[in-house]
Amino acid sequence: MRSDDELYAAFLSGDETACDELMIRHGDNLVFYLNGCVHNPEDAEDLMIEAFARIMVKKPRIGEGAFKAYLYKTARRLAARLHEKRRSDVFSLDELSAGGAEPVSDSDIYKNDERRQILNTCLRRIPPELREALWLFYYEGMSYEEAAGIMRVNKKRIDHLLARGRECLKAELAKEGVTDAYD
Repeated sequence: MRSDDELYAAFLSGDETACDELMIRHGDNLVFYLNGCVHNPEDAEDLMIEAFARIMVKKPRIGEGAFKAYLYKTARRLAARLHEKRRSDVFSLDELSAGGAEPVSDSDIYKNDERRQILNTCLRRIPPELREALWLFYYEGMSYEEAAGIMRVNKKRIDHLLARGRECLKAELAKEGVTDAYD
């Protein structure tokens, strides 16, 4: 499987299928992230397409290993512009999915749904900036540097946001009776 860097370089060299591969690789997760920002799946999908289109039209120089972070930063700016027009919440994890393997029994499905509901409830209670940092780092698997670039803060601030986010989330989970959140 080709890396993002290889695909982007291939696109810049004229391989249109490389762009399609990048969209397939990152599109769904980006829509999921954007839906947390704009609270509308259709708008999130439109913003994802627009983010890719901007990159593919402008063809910016992107550092090695930074395509995903650049894509998310572009998408976040587009979402912020839309947000300014609508004056809604900055970020929500209402659509958080547990991911991973399919549950094997009805009781597992119930437990998984219940855990997800508790997590979503607790995440809604913490400040949006903390939610977004947690999302980018834990769900998207981005580095401090990538998350910092997307959120327009420095790496030390990301470290602080993640630490505060974990503390706040743990406190909220405890209110719901979840005491082994990090065990």
